[in-house]
Amino acid sequence: MKLMVQVKLLPTPVQAAALEATLRACNEAATWVGEVAFERRAFKNFDLRRHTYGVVKERWGLGAQAAQHVIKKAADAYRALGADLKRGWLGPRGSARPGRTVGEPLTFRPQAAQPYDDRMLSWQTAARTVSIWTVGGRMKGVAFTSGPNQLKTLALYRQGESDLVCRDGAWYLLATCEVPETPANTDPLDFLGVDLGIVNIATTSDGRIMAGRQLNRLRSRDRRLRIKLQKKNTKSAARRAMRRRRKESRRARDINHKIAKHIVAEAERTSRGIALEDLTGIRARVRLRKPQRVTLHSWAFAQLGEFIAYKARKAGVPVVRVDPAYTSRTCAECGHVDKANRVSQARFVCRSCGFVDHADRNGSRNIRARARELWRRGALSAAPALPSPGRRAERGQRITSSDAEFRKLVPLVAGS
Repeated sequence: MKLMVQVKLLPTPVQAAALEATLRACNEAATWVGEVAFERRAFKNFDLRRHTYGVVKERWGLGAQAAQHVIKKAADAYRALGADLKRGWLGPRGSARPGRTVGEPLTFRPQAAQPYDDRMLSWQTAARTVSIWTVGGRMKGVAFTSGPNQLKTLALYRQGESDLVCRDGAWYLLATCEVPETPANTDPLDFLGVDLGIVNIATTSDGRIMAGRQLNRLRSRDRRLRIKLQKKNTKSAARRAMRRRRKESRRARDINHKIAKHIVAEAERTSRGIALEDLTGIRARVRLRKPQRVTLHSWAFAQLGEFIAYKARKAGVPVVRVDPAYTSRTCAECGHVDKANRVSQARFVCRSCGFVDHADRNGSRNIRARARELWRRGALSAAPALPSPGRRAERGQRITSSDAEFRKLVPLVAGS
């Protein structure tokens, strides 16, 4: 399985200036390539290379490998845009938003990430330095640092391209590593049910409740501060809001990693599988009041599910996704389904047998029971099938889109 390992570069001021000039040149070239692709309707990598390769090398002074990566980056961006149009993420065909998006060429930020292959970047892991290509020539001895686990993974499993990234004035390399997977456990003793929620981010069928009140207080404080900054509407307020947004994103990612790590470790220790809810399209399905919508949209449930899935694959723990319908209203003891069973957010009282439990724990037990049944029938998931091309797909589903389809979409939407 592929994992991305992030290492932080420690360049000198001269080295940092060379890296910045390289990113700027590569992204200026990529923007020009995007304009050529838009004008000629040539969105495939090799077609686009015939029109732009020589000019990119001559005008921006890029090497052969760098020029090819710049052209491929522009082609991949148009392919991703075509896939988004096909999914319906940019609005229905003929509406204003897709017209504004595809009615002009794609552009790249001056500090957008740039891919490097082994011909442009070499690693000296023992010395913790890299030799990297820049527009000013090969630059050797650029120091980097990272955690011990990341360095071990980098030394053993690095394979493929790495991305040069500048974030808030700091320089990073995102290296692709091909990490071997542990053979999957084909005979789990049981399943660990996981109920995902708003008040409690994750509750297991063992009764462990993770990320509750303290996290929600932090999220409420961040939301209030964000509203104040938006009302102030000044440049300094916008800059601070951007910094806060990144901080909130890092905190959510860190907490999701910790929750996923605990769940997978517990399942691996007890030789169990993991049962998750299939929350695809949850934001479109639920009907909530306005204050509740803000809370629902402020946490990355899909990210947590992805973290659990890839950590489970790495550990050889099977993961089963079940239909979450009525798990919060069903009694885990007798199976009685009633809306009145959910007395409050945290309390479940069955109207049939009188069973009392924490509502989220009761839901996680129902999820565990559904996973057992699916596994007994030989199914790995109760998730719905991917929608047809004519229907709007939910974010996170992977649907490919060909360049020919994008060529047809551009004139239709741009001319509407």
